Amino acid sequence: MRSPTGAFILVAIMLLLDTYIFQGIKAICQTASPKTRSILYVIYWSLTIIAVVGILIFLLTDHDFLPRKVRTYLFAVIIGLFFAKLIAMIFFLIDDIRRAIQWMAGKLFYSNTEGEVIAGDGISRSVFLSWLGLAAGGSLFASLLYGFGNKYNYHIKRFQLAFDNLPKGFKGLKILHISDIHSGSFMDKGPVLHGVQMILNENADIILFTGDLINDKATEMKDYMDVFNQLKAPMGVYSTLGNHDYGDYVSWPNNGITKEQNLENLKKIHGQLGWRLLMNEHVILERNGDKIALLGIENWSAKARFPKHGRMDLAYPGTEKYPFKILMSHDPSHWDAEVRPKYSDIDLTLSGHTHGMQFGVEIPGFKWSPVQYIYKEWAGLYEEAKQKLYVNRGFGFIGYPGRVGILPEITVIELV
Repeated sequence: MRSPTGAFILVAIMLLLDTYIFQGIKAICQTASPKTRSILYVIYWSLTIIAVVGILIFLLTDHDFLPRKVRTYLFAVIIGLFFAKLIAMIFFLIDDIRRAIQWMAGKLFYSNTEGEVIAGDGISRSVFLSWLGLAAGGSLFASLLYGFGNKYNYHIKRFQLAFDNLPKGFKGLKILHISDIHSGSFMDKGPVLHGVQMILNENADIILFTGDLINDKATEMKDYMDVFNQLKAPMGVYSTLGNHDYGDYVSWPNNGITKEQNLENLKKIHGQLGWRLLMNEHVILERNGDKIALLGIENWSAKARFPKHGRMDLAYPGTEKYPFKILMSHDPSHWDAEVRPKYSDIDLTLSGHTHGMQFGVEIPGFKWSPVQYIYKEWAGLYEEAKQKLYVNRGFGFIGYPGRVGILPEITVIELV
C-alpha cells in the first residue's frame, strides 16, 4: 500500500491526459450523429473510469487484494491504455502547435485565418492528425493485447559459432543457453513444461542458464521445481544469478524471511534442481581429451540502478592456461564495460537481462526495440575483434504478461 497523496496525484495526471485526448475524439466525431457520439463518449470515459479505479486498487490495497492473474492482466491493460494515449497525445500536440502557429500568423499578418472548418467532403488537417493519433495509439494497444498470447510462444534460435582457438575436442559442442525464467510471473504450468520439453528435445551437451530464476522471492519456484529439475545434459547444467535473484525489489522481512535468507534459499534451489550455481568462480570442462574454462559471475551491471556483485577478479584467476573461455554474466552491459577492456581472452560471453523489452520488431535484416536506447547489446549475437557476446531474449516474462515481436527464446549454439 502506497501514499494516498501520491495515488491521487497520479490519478489527476491520468485525468488531465484523458481530457486532452478527449478533445481529439470530439474532433473526429463532429460529423457523426448525436447517438453515435454519445456511444463513443460513454465507451471512452468508461475505460477511463476503469483505469482510474484500477490504479487506485493497485496503489491503495495490499498485493493479495486481487487474484494474481487478475491483477497482472488488469495492470497490463491499464499501462497499455496509458502508453497508447501518450502516443496519441504526440499527434494531438503536433496539431495544437500547428494551429497555434497558424493563429499567431493570422493575428500578425492576415485576417480570418484562425479557424478551421470541414469543407464539403474534405477533411481538415486537424481531423486528419486526430485520426492518425488515435490510429497509432489504438494500434499500440491492440498489439499489446495480441502479445498476451505470445508469452509462452517459445522460439529456438540456432547458431554455429567459429573460433580459431577452440580445442579440437570441443568442435561440435552443443550449448543450450536460456536466461530470465522469472518463475514468479508464470500463470500456466502446462506451456512452461512444453518449453522445457523443447529444451530437452535438443539433446544439448551442456545447458547454461544466465540468471533471474525468480522475480523476487525464492518461494516463487515452489510450483515449478518438478518442471525445471527435468533439465539435464551430459556435461551438466550450470547457472548464475541475475539482478532479480537478490530480492532487491520487495520489502524485507517478508513472511518472516529476511533478504539474506531468501538469497540463501534460492542458492539451495539451484542445487536441488541439479544445477551447478557459479558464484564468481570457474569450472573446467573436459571433452575428448581437451579442456576449456567456464566462468560464472554474480550480477554485474554498468547501469547504476543494478547491483555489482560480480567479481571477475575471483572468477578469472586459474583460467589463464586454458585456450578457450566461456563467461556467463547476466547483464550484457558487463561485456563492454569490463570483459572486453580487461579480459580479452574471454572468447564467448552469454547474457540475458534485457528480454528485448518484450516489445519490438524483428524481421530479416531489421531489428528494433525501445530497449536499444538503453542497452547497446540487447538481443542476439555481437562481435568485436575475436570476442563474441550472445544476449538471450529471455525464457519468461515480467511486468507485461506478453510478448510483441520479441518472442521468448531458447538458444542453441554449436561451436565449430
